[in-house]
Amino acid sequence: MTDAITARGLVKRYKDVTALDGVDLTVPEGSVLGLLGPNGAGKTTIVRILATLLPADAGTAHVAGVDVFAKPREVRRRIGLSGQYAAVDEYLTGYENLEMIGRLYHLGVRRSRERARELLASFRLEDAADRPSRTYSGGMRRRLDLAGALVADPPVIFLDEPTTGLDPRGRADMWEVIQGLVAGGTTLLLTTQYLEEADLLADEIVVIDHGRIIAQGTADQLKLQVGGERLDLTVRDPARLEDARAALEPLGVGRATLDAGRRSLLMPVDGGARTLTEALRTLDAAGIVVDDVGLRRPTLDDVFLALTGRPAEDEPEPDRPPDDGAGPVRADHGRHAVEGGV
Repeated sequence: MTDAITARGLVKRYKDVTALDGVDLTVPEGSVLGLLGPNGAGKTTIVRILATLLPADAGTAHVAGVDVFAKPREVRRRIGLSGQYAAVDEYLTGYENLEMIGRLYHLGVRRSRERARELLASFRLEDAADRPSRTYSGGMRRRLDLAGALVADPPVIFLDEPTTGLDPRGRADMWEVIQGLVAGGTTLLLTTQYLEEADLLADEIVVIDHGRIIAQGTADQLKLQVGGERLDLTVRDPARLEDARAALEPLGVGRATLDAGRRSLLMPVDGGARTLTEALRTLDAAGIVVDDVGLRRPTLDDVFLALTGRPAEDEPEPDRPPDDGAGPVRADHGRHAVEGGV
């Protein structure tokens, strides 16, 4: 299988901050690579470099078989980009936005109009096609933005946190769209803070933190690194949560994690149902009442917490620029097309 994206030793620095510190990536054609990490990890910096919007300080990169640094215009002919914020002209209708992008890509008047109608239908925006995009909901604007990235039917698409800010319904709709793209053979590089999103969409996941790759593999492979099952229980009296930890930790294979707000305890265990039964007996003997209890497999949340010591939806350090120090990336499709010389 041919690789659609390769990067070796990517480095990017902003004064005294190293945003990327020797990142290697490989994305086979027709697959989805999920870049997972908190804000400030370097995800957007990677996307900006591979999409030719930002120079690297060191390293090499190829997208769709083209050298990113030697032939950026050729790369732009082969990619689509949807950033963290929907980059649509709010004074144009949905149809006019897409038709304009087609014209900028020199598709011709007729093909630009045909492509706009095709994409509006594919993204379930036909009923709103002739409304100004400023009247669209957040989810509709995100779908229109992604449609804009597909006007030229690129073989490689970069999606930088495509579902940020969407409600659960909007997120599910976007996941359906992304799955459709993959089924059609498109190669995707997807950055996300949402562990469920990476688990659902990505063929392979790269976990990045402080500009370095700290783990990679399929979702199942990453979960195996954490190992074992988790005893997950909720106590009735939050004041007894510490007592529950003290009573149960001799039965586990690692330290229990407490969530006072949920009155819950999560602890790695082995032994399956036998350990569960023993845990309930121990708590009963200690007079600790349990409202809910069960065993579950580790999730990507557990993986990320084990690897980084903090949850994926984290905030950047106060003195560190968000992701790349250049502010939010905006997928300006029109400018992208003109710069690409197409």
